[in-house]
Amino acid sequence: MARSIAVAARRGGGWSPGPGFGPSLEDVEAGHGTPLLVGGGLASGDAPSRPPGSSHLPGSLVWQHPFLNVFRHFQVGEWKRSTKEGDVAPVTDKTLKCTVYRIRGPVSAGSYIQLPRTSTQSLGLTGRYLYVLFKPLPAKHFVIHLDVATEDSQVIRVSFSNLFKEFKSTATWLQFPFICETVGADPSSRSSEPAGVAPSGPRWTCLQLDLRDILLLYLNRRYSHLKSVRLCASQLVKSLYTSDLCFEPAVSTAEARQAKLSVVPVPREMAFPVPKGESWYDHYVHIRFSASSKLVQESSSPPEAGGPVRSAGTGLRPAGAWSFTEGGVDTGGGEPGRGVPTGPRSLLPDPVLRLKGVIGFGGHTTKWALWTKDGAAVVYPCHAAIVVLHVDTREQRCFLGHTDKVSALALDGSGLLLASAQARPPSMLRLWDFQTGECLSLFQSPANALCSLSFSDSGALLCGVGRDRHGRTVVLAWGTAQVGRGGEAVLLAKAHTGVDIQAFEVASFDESRMASCGQGSVRLWRLRGGELRSCPVDLGEHRVLELTGLAFGQAQDGHMLYVCSRSGHILEIDPRRMAVRHARRLLPARPPDGPASQKQAFSSGPGISISSLSVSQARCAVGSEDGYLRLWPLDFSSVLLEAEHEGPVTSVCISPDGQRVLSATSSGLLGFLDVPSQEYSVLVRSHTAPVLALATEGSRGQLATVSQDHTVRVWDLVTLQQLYDLRSPEEAPCTVTFHPMRPALFCGFSSGAVRSFSLEAAEVLVEHRCHRGPVTGLATSPDGSLLFSSCSSGTLAQYQCVSAPCRILRVAANVVCRDAHPTPNALAVSGDGRLLAFVGPSKYVVTVMNAACLEELLRIDVSALDPASSCLDSAVAICFGPGPPGHLLLSTSSHTVTVLDTASGRVVRELPGVHAVACPSLALSRDARFLLMAADRAIKVWDYVTKSCPSCQVYIGHSEPVHAVGFSPDQQQLLSVGDAIFLWDILGPPERSPPGRQVPALKLRLLAFCYPLPTWSLVSCPFLSRLLSAFSPGAFSLSDEEGVSEESHSPARLRQASCLPMLVKEASRAGDGVWGSPGGPWGLSMGPHPHSWSTGDGGAGGRAPCRHPSVLSVSLQSASVSNTGVERLLLKVVVGYNGNGRANVVWKPDTGFFAYTCGCLVVVEDLHSGAQRHWLGHPEEISTLGWALRTVLASASGSRGTASRCHICIWDVPGGSCRHFLSYHRTAVQALAFSPDDELLVTLGDYGDRTLALWSTATYELLSSTRLPEPVHGVAFNPWDASELVCVGQGAVSLWLLQRRGTDVSLQGHRVPIPEEVRAGELTSLCYGPVPLLYCGSNAGQVCVWDTSAGRCFLAWEADDGEIGVLLCSGARLVSGSNTRRLRLWAVGAVAELRCEGSRARSSSVFMERELTLDGAVVSAVFHDSMDMGVVGTTAGTLWYVSWAEGTSTRLISGHRSKVNEVVFSPSSSHWATCSDDGSVRVWSLASMELLIQFQVLNQSCLCLAWSPPSCGRPEQQQVAAGYSDGTLRVFSITRIAMELKMHPHRAALTALAYSADGQTVLSGDKDGLVAVSRPRTGMTLHVLSDHQGALISTIQSKSKEYGDFGSEGADLWLAASSDQRISIWAADWPRGCCELVDWLSSPSPTLTEAPSHPPPCLVAFCPWDRALLVCAGLSMHPELVFYNLHQKQVVERIPLPFFAVSLSLSPGAHLVAVGFAGEFWCMLRLVDCQSGAAQDLAGHDDVVQLCRFAPSAQLLFSVAHGDILVWEVMGHRASERALSSGPPPD
Repeated sequence: MARSIAVAARRGGGWSPGPGFGPSLEDVEAGHGTPLLVGGGLASGDAPSRPPGSSHLPGSLVWQHPFLNVFRHFQVGEWKRSTKEGDVAPVTDKTLKCTVYRIRGPVSAGSYIQLPRTSTQSLGLTGRYLYVLFKPLPAKHFVIHLDVATEDSQVIRVSFSNLFKEFKSTATWLQFPFICETVGADPSSRSSEPAGVAPSGPRWTCLQLDLRDILLLYLNRRYSHLKSVRLCASQLVKSLYTSDLCFEPAVSTAEARQAKLSVVPVPREMAFPVPKGESWYDHYVHIRFSASSKLVQESSSPPEAGGPVRSAGTGLRPAGAWSFTEGGVDTGGGEPGRGVPTGPRSLLPDPVLRLKGVIGFGGHTTKWALWTKDGAAVVYPCHAAIVVLHVDTREQRCFLGHTDKVSALALDGSGLLLASAQARPPSMLRLWDFQTGECLSLFQSPANALCSLSFSDSGALLCGVGRDRHGRTVVLAWGTAQVGRGGEAVLLAKAHTGVDIQAFEVASFDESRMASCGQGSVRLWRLRGGELRSCPVDLGEHRVLELTGLAFGQAQDGHMLYVCSRSGHILEIDPRRMAVRHARRLLPARPPDGPASQKQAFSSGPGISISSLSVSQARCAVGSEDGYLRLWPLDFSSVLLEAEHEGPVTSVCISPDGQRVLSATSSGLLGFLDVPSQEYSVLVRSHTAPVLALATEGSRGQLATVSQDHTVRVWDLVTLQQLYDLRSPEEAPCTVTFHPMRPALFCGFSSGAVRSFSLEAAEVLVEHRCHRGPVTGLATSPDGSLLFSSCSSGTLAQYQCVSAPCRILRVAANVVCRDAHPTPNALAVSGDGRLLAFVGPSKYVVTVMNAACLEELLRIDVSALDPASSCLDSAVAICFGPGPPGHLLLSTSSHTVTVLDTASGRVVRELPGVHAVACPSLALSRDARFLLMAADRAIKVWDYVTKSCPSCQVYIGHSEPVHAVGFSPDQQQLLSVGDAIFLWDILGPPERSPPGRQVPALKLRLLAFCYPLPTWSLVSCPFLSRLLSAFSPGAFSLSDEEGVSEESHSPARLRQASCLPMLVKEASRAGDGVWGSPGGPWGLSMGPHPHSWSTGDGGAGGRAPCRHPSVLSVSLQSASVSNTGVERLLLKVVVGYNGNGRANVVWKPDTGFFAYTCGCLVVVEDLHSGAQRHWLGHPEEISTLGWALRTVLASASGSRGTASRCHICIWDVPGGSCRHFLSYHRTAVQALAFSPDDELLVTLGDYGDRTLALWSTATYELLSSTRLPEPVHGVAFNPWDASELVCVGQGAVSLWLLQRRGTDVSLQGHRVPIPEEVRAGELTSLCYGPVPLLYCGSNAGQVCVWDTSAGRCFLAWEADDGEIGVLLCSGARLVSGSNTRRLRLWAVGAVAELRCEGSRARSSSVFMERELTLDGAVVSAVFHDSMDMGVVGTTAGTLWYVSWAEGTSTRLISGHRSKVNEVVFSPSSSHWATCSDDGSVRVWSLASMELLIQFQVLNQSCLCLAWSPPSCGRPEQQQVAAGYSDGTLRVFSITRIAMELKMHPHRAALTALAYSADGQTVLSGDKDGLVAVSRPRTGMTLHVLSDHQGALISTIQSKSKEYGDFGSEGADLWLAASSDQRISIWAADWPRGCCELVDWLSSPSPTLTEAPSHPPPCLVAFCPWDRALLVCAGLSMHPELVFYNLHQKQVVERIPLPFFAVSLSLSPGAHLVAVGFAGEFWCMLRLVDCQSGAAQDLAGHDDVVQLCRFAPSAQLLFSVAHGDILVWEVMGHRASERALSSGPPPD
């Protein structure tokens, strides 16, 4: 199925041809591609002869060797052997200084160059590589079509275009999207370009296609030759070349000779001119596309050049599962044909699905149903699929490949060749090998739509009837004799006719003769001399009949043509005499009071409206619109048999033996009448309209579906036969679900009714009408005790279903999203039945409730999951994952699937860009192996186990969008419904146990005895406790990423492990994933859940607020738990800015006051000296700031859970103290503002709170509050009138007046809707201008101007492409900032004059003065009154100083937007570096805390970091090694500011990294537990240690040791710790390549009651003040620090901790240990003095303190929570150093 090969621009790299392979450099240069033997294109069906699988040409094709200039050989320009269409002209290109061909036109298909001239010819080019030298035209689309022939004579079309949005694959067509981007350009510079089109400055491109590898990888076929090429607008083309050689376009022959490079240089005529002294890659792009290609976002210079890293962004991007890195792309060596698998593992087997059966018939038409030659099976279309159904066994065979509904079928007389045509122009025809199901040929019909096909008896002639684009009837004839022999179908003749044709058939006795019938005409056709000629039959008085069908039959004197009509007439026509021999009219079978059926003469009265007939040697079968199938003798004397159907019969067909009659009806029924037994058998029933939803039942193996045809049908999943049909003509069913325990079915209807049906009694049990709108969702709890339903009016109902009938328990109004459409994933119940999830109360929110009592537990803002998105994200579909842990999968409108933790709402992982459209339905298998998605007209199966870049396979077959998907009850099959019902077999290994499933005791004992307890285990574990602990909930899971069953684990693989921890972790490796895998909360950052160990935290998604229990008071000082009273830490610097907030920057140019927020801190910074003050008073992240004129600052933050309220602090600016503490809003405060006279403060809640509160600044008491009817996004006081304020929100501006009556103040509101002509759906920002103007920004990018005195909007203009979040106005200038990252300055001086023009005002007087593009969406801005300079904050965590006069933006504050994974320091303590999930490595100055260097890797997360030690070389040769989520290791030079090395030592994500003591070796660990030993100097990986395999490597640390210490040689001592609480200590002699295990520590076995469901992270470090000690956290069952002596092999000290630690760092100076927590009440940092036992707890973070690191100087401590970095100064550290100067005590 779909496979992903991403391709990018190549910079350097090549390969060396082996001895005797290919020509020498002189041969290539001398040949110039000129053919030695001049030959023409091959005729249709001819293929060049060469040995199978060989890429070398035989002597007959030596003219193509070593390369061929295709344009020159086929004389493009003379247009004799090629053709052009549309605007194609030769022009002179200034860059190449030669003639090229320009192809342009408004429609790509309208202008093109095609080689060869006609489709019946073939180029016959056998070169493995095709080189296309072209250049896309700016801001235009282009298309390249290649028709490639395979060795089995199959023609495959391969297309490349920037029109395509995603990769698509069929059996005969591959479509690759071409992503056009300017190499090295800033992404912001492309924001205005339309999606997919070539950029404004495209470059000449050498597109190199490995045709052999493309066919082999995607279709598993062998390449034979290139048949044809079509180059469509809009592009410039120099030429095409074919060759078996892999050329290096950047290297000329002279350069290769001089430098003695082992590459094949490009021939002179293929070379692009390069200015002297410049690089080829600075002017051109090289794209090498093959099975061993990879999207290289970083590409180094050619091997001889070196230089900095550059970004390559032009390429082909199929979406999917495979990724290979080509040898030599990054290092300059290797062979191009030998790729090394990297990135995600493929989804195996491939394909993982096989279509088992289809429930349905027809689609476009129900006219076509055929018998096979032996009469054992029937062939019929089902929308876009063709089904072969064996009549006796009911087994199905499906032909897939059509992309639209099948409109006609034909089977030749031998039963070997099947023809099919699809509806909608242009009509595509496929010819199939009927025995194998292989598509032999695919070609386009000259007719726009074909309605009929007919084969000759020999199969050599195929005729079709359709209509051309003008609506005229056209008859076509193709020769198909060569189709099965490697050739193609050849169009023999085409004829237009003015008569109507309803049926057409080739005569069985003479394949050159045909017949057709239609309205008032019967024509006999003949094919002779390449022409189709016809002659009408004289019908006489019957020429007015509407003829509907015909069939040839035998007669005594020859052959007879039978024709039927809508009026009931049967005409018998002699084809030789072309005359009507007999005409009969068939009347109803049993007229009232009449005898049995008989033939009657012409008479009055209604006849039988016949729609189809079929003739055998003795009988004629007719199907009529009265629903009857009738079998007559050929003299039509009386009816022999008849069968009544539910609807009009549209098609009949007598089997070849004449014993069975096949019939089809317009209602989708297909069956046959057995003539000898006179029994009728139903083969297929089907819905007649799209299927909307499905539900499965486990005990009886049933499937229920609802459709737009007003039916609910129940099917048997084994036989695919219909069991029940529930019809509701007056109201449409919307949703359906089974009762999990009883034979009952629940169905919701468009009227709002919910009905329960008994499947045993086939009756309605009960009906409930608590809904007022269509029912949008139905779901039952797993035990069947509860039923839930929702409707489009926002109502949620809960029913008790323990006993029948069910009854209503609770009804909640306005909780579900209103106006939602019915969907199978509208409601979701967790696997344990505790949680209920749904979309609501708006489409931007997902709510999680307690399923038993409907208590709201969690509300997730979907629109806030991606702050950088240019549009509001909404929820589309939801489903729960198998638990534990509790994960909720969410499909969004931005085409992503997000996995959320149901306890905290955090993003656990994200699958971005899963499809071009939103996914309406998704399902996760019970064992969490496969994620199934509906993807428009296809379904996608994702490898859900793989967390980093999961792979997927795409399956086609549906002709309409898929509405619902699901797994069968036994998890062995999956279902997809849309136009029809598809049942797919899962070909993967058998289902593995889901997380939490217990393992039988016998099997567990066998496993336990397999793994002996090592003698170096820290704590012994008796077998009994091991056995009991293994049965703890969640301890065992038989699923892992590689699909290995439990019996396949090797004891040797686990020889170093203690018995129980290894058993538990090895059996539940799915929990050791990256980015919050289903098994555990730690992920790569080892960050816990703030409450307990039971639920996942996630780690890769956007930052979500950390939820805590309520805190009644907050201490503004650090809380010390020691008895010494000495504080050692003092907060010095905060690095970062809160880009999640809004209006959270305050700057006063006149006083120089500058404040912003970072996490829960208000940072007040001196812009001249950089000194900071920090105000702590909020327990949660601060959302906004407000400034009063009397030096008062207000700050607001979110709440801690549902029990607490938001915190609002009023600060005294000079003193920095909190004067007042306010609390009113429940969820979050999104805006606040002081009145112009500073007497009032207004606060605005977010969408969940929707309250407006007014406070007195004299007493800070609440004066008034009001509940808003809808979410509001901004509020502001009128600067000229303190009694007026304005709010903006959905579709309106709300004006509020303050009414004062003594001390009472009330708010009186007036809502003014936005005029329809403005077309601004939602207002998102506002600011006041000169009196009485109000400017408002919208989510659509418009700025509206309001006259507040008149309460009307008089002007609007398009100010941006995205949501405007910031507006500021002063005088005649307006500043706008949007989520498109643009900041614009507008001249609005003329707006005040336009107010008088009213509705006639035009925006032409408003113009933009300046524009700046920043690094993220603009969320905050403050400017000087002159609007010349200001400070702007973005979602990227950056504060910019903007000067409009200079047109510049200067970075003031830098921070990480995404999660920081590591902090490291230079040996000299002059610099420090960080890495984060966004793929960046940043280097900072330790003195100024300013960002100096940033290395960026796109589409990867940087997870670990290490700074080279001083022994690595000269001090100026400083390097930083970084590990990434794709398993790569990159080494960056700090001095050269360049990437020096890229290695790929791991297949899984790197999670830990360390240099050896001498800096010559790098140790790296990955998430699969492998530790690699690599040499950066040589780029080689020396060893891979698998002792920790199966668990994520959390820590690697290395230090020097004395020679012979610990009884081993070598100067290095290093350790590795894994997430399963195992630690290994090693001694190494790296120069000699020796490494020896010194010690092994493991966790003790927990008891059944005390085992956490997810263990805490295992933290360990060498003790800097005692070289014999290890300090560990998380190794025991209690929260404590453990000091382990390596010499004594025992624990020497324990220090208890309040919670399990999530980060650990030891001071290199004093005896201090820093520990980070996610505690019960706040996320805190603790400093422990190991000598005195004193401890100091410090608040300052609002999230898990996932990282803490002491600087080498021991003077500073860095702590990290998500992306916020706090720098603490260690007080009194020198005294501690002096106390330690004597060194550690002797052992």
